[in-house]
Amino acid sequence: MGRKSTVKSSEPLVYRKNQPTAFIRLTMLAVVLLICFGFLVFFRDTINEGFLLALLGILAMIGVFFLFALVIGLVEFGGLKQNDDIGDTFLNSLDDGICITDSDNSIVYANAAYGRLTGVTESVDLNTLENVLSRHEDAANALYRLANDAHKTVDSSEEFRLPASLDGKQKEAHWYRATVRTMAAPAGAEMKVWRLSDISKERDAQEQYFLELQKAIDHLDRAPVGFFSSDANNRVQYLNATLAEWLGIDLVSFSAGSVGTDDILSEEGLQLINAIKAEPGHIRTAMLDLDLAASSGERLPVQLIHRVQTHSDGVAGQSRTIVINRTEGDNEAQDLRSAELRFTRFFNSTPMAIAAIDEDGRIIRTNASFASLFGTAPDGEELNRRVKFEQFVHERDQARFEKIFELARQNQVNIEPLDTVLMTDNMREEKHIRVFVNAVARVAGLEGEQASEEAAIVYAMDTTEQKALEGQMAQSQKMQAVGQLAGGIAHDFNNVLTAIIMASDLLLTNHRPTDPSFPDIMNIKQNANRAASLVRQLLAFSRRQTLRPEVLSLTDVLADLRMLLSRLIGNTINLTIDHGRDIWPVKADLGQFEQVIVNLTVNARDAMPDGGDLTVSSRNMSADDIAELDYRGLEAADYVMIDVRDSGTGIEPEVLEKIFEPFFTTKEVGKGTGLGLSMVYGIIKQTGGYIYADSEVGEGTTFRIFLPRHVPSEEETAKPKGDAKADKKQDLSGSATVLLVEDEDAVRMGGIRALTSRGYKVHEAGDGMEALDVLEELDGKVDIIVSDVVMPEMDGPSLLREVTKDYPGVKFVFVSGYAEDAFSKNLPEGAKFGFLPKPFSLKQLATVVKETLDSND
Repeated sequence: MGRKSTVKSSEPLVYRKNQPTAFIRLTMLAVVLLICFGFLVFFRDTINEGFLLALLGILAMIGVFFLFALVIGLVEFGGLKQNDDIGDTFLNSLDDGICITDSDNSIVYANAAYGRLTGVTESVDLNTLENVLSRHEDAANALYRLANDAHKTVDSSEEFRLPASLDGKQKEAHWYRATVRTMAAPAGAEMKVWRLSDISKERDAQEQYFLELQKAIDHLDRAPVGFFSSDANNRVQYLNATLAEWLGIDLVSFSAGSVGTDDILSEEGLQLINAIKAEPGHIRTAMLDLDLAASSGERLPVQLIHRVQTHSDGVAGQSRTIVINRTEGDNEAQDLRSAELRFTRFFNSTPMAIAAIDEDGRIIRTNASFASLFGTAPDGEELNRRVKFEQFVHERDQARFEKIFELARQNQVNIEPLDTVLMTDNMREEKHIRVFVNAVARVAGLEGEQASEEAAIVYAMDTTEQKALEGQMAQSQKMQAVGQLAGGIAHDFNNVLTAIIMASDLLLTNHRPTDPSFPDIMNIKQNANRAASLVRQLLAFSRRQTLRPEVLSLTDVLADLRMLLSRLIGNTINLTIDHGRDIWPVKADLGQFEQVIVNLTVNARDAMPDGGDLTVSSRNMSADDIAELDYRGLEAADYVMIDVRDSGTGIEPEVLEKIFEPFFTTKEVGKGTGLGLSMVYGIIKQTGGYIYADSEVGEGTTFRIFLPRHVPSEEETAKPKGDAKADKKQDLSGSATVLLVEDEDAVRMGGIRALTSRGYKVHEAGDGMEALDVLEELDGKVDIIVSDVVMPEMDGPSLLREVTKDYPGVKFVFVSGYAEDAFSKNLPEGAKFGFLPKPFSLKQLATVVKETLDSND
């Protein structure tokens, strides 16, 4: 440990290790000069004159340098002593003991308070703080930590309790605080500054404060009313024992924030509490009658005196609430209290928002549902802050509300509701409400305080969901009607196009490319194919198009589309394709999905005439992620989301509602059919997905597509992947017997010629009934039946059911302009058939017939 001092000093006790003074240094200088002078006197005869002159010159230079240093302040007399006196005076004025030790742990300085605290009157008896504390076992741990920190040159502080004072004069317990810090000495060495403080009085004051606080808490716990305090996050920071007993909460396990206000308040009570807010820099107090929820599940009817505070910066502060148990009281008032409780529960528990308003239309009191719907809860104590109910009514409906309210003021019965839009500043989206205003019956003869201040009762219901469903239903019916019309037109038009394309193919077989008529025939076929593309858009909108779904990796699909999309948007638009990690597979028609992305890309390009940014991104969305979104109709499941986001002009809200409607377009005449987005919508819906559009005018538009995650079945997993077919010319000829069933003469005749030219023996029928007669005449000797789906008298699925009863070995091919799944549900379970979508060419018909005959099914 440290070493004991051996230097004495006069009182008051101040110890300073001896250092050379200015007087000593001057004395040493004088001695040196005298020696030099004596040397010159006694040895002047032996010293030559030149050496003597040189020595005198050196001494003269030393004298001149000393005078110069004295003038500029490099040398001074008595300055150190003056500074030491100031430092000693300051340090000796402190009540804390200061002890400074050097690198050898010897005391360099100690003030008078240090000696007084350690019980030393002579500096010879001074000890370092380490030596002083090492004598007391109660300070051993604190001393150990201080010594370690001092060795590591880390500033440290410790508090400890001793059974008696360090000076031994006082026998009662004392508290001390010891600190150590490192100080750089003038010569560069490190010194330790030890500080010792007697904090017994401070500790006594703290203990007295805690005792008083404990008494206050005990008084609050034993109060006949409940009390709780909660923070801005609705977490209970404190509740007294009375309230804990009422609610069945164990205070031993309770900690601040472990219970929320939603745990002790009923749902309607929580709505009322949250609706009470104070203006910035103010405090608001409200009285509420509601129920608390006990841990047992029972409800406790109470009256709350609830006080909330909002800081001047608008940040909500803590709330404090007094709870009065409404079930306790004398027997005389029990019946009245029970009736009041029943009414309070009915009033606050009803799902309909209720408010009482006075003659001026100002709100007097409300229930919990009103607070939840309108976001406010004016109470009777703040008459000067009451608001008029009409401020919640849309301005276009305020005149009608005033008319209805006037009838209520005149005590007339009115059952006509008012449908309006809720007007509040904090509403993020539009809310529709239905309002009823009923008169309050006045009792004759009552005046003044006995008369009711209510002029009318307002009942309100949230009809936002109902309005949305009504609009959705109307839109659905309109889209369904247009879809049925489009589908019907497309079916008939497909028959016409099929006949045109087949006739063109027949003509092309008899005309060489050098024939003058060949380009005209090709032009007919190309335009027929263009018309077929338009028909496919109509079918896509009506969700009856033919899809060939397959398992896709959207990462690969989007990567393959990059080059095409870059060419479509041009050089003024920056394209970014952001692939998510480990994207789930989806099942969709590759060509149709590519058409969706291309269509959305073209729309984005048109919305950015001056250039901009286009981002196509993909990511996985789990069912939990979907549940957090606010898209109407989107069911919680696993999806792959594709975002197509542009920085264009955006879409106005009234236009955004109609963008998926057929034939709706904002483009100039001749620059858009209005089928693009409706086709996109139909393809996504037919695939089982969802599409939504978000847009802000001037900010851009985002289309979000949600495609269901494909989970392979056991059969798909077990089925081995077949080898790719060799890329060679296929032989489409055959000798089988074919029964062609088609009600459209031109299509039937074209099919007969096409199959006959390939070597098949073809029989024809105009509908299903005629086909059964032909089949009976042939005694079932038919290898394959090619049949239209939609036909008079008997359609294709019905024909298949009848044929399989008597001739199960006959193979079947359906021809239709509708999607395969549009009629497959009408087929018998396990039915095997081929499918050829209309319109088709001669080669496509021959190919399907050949593949079906060669199949093993």
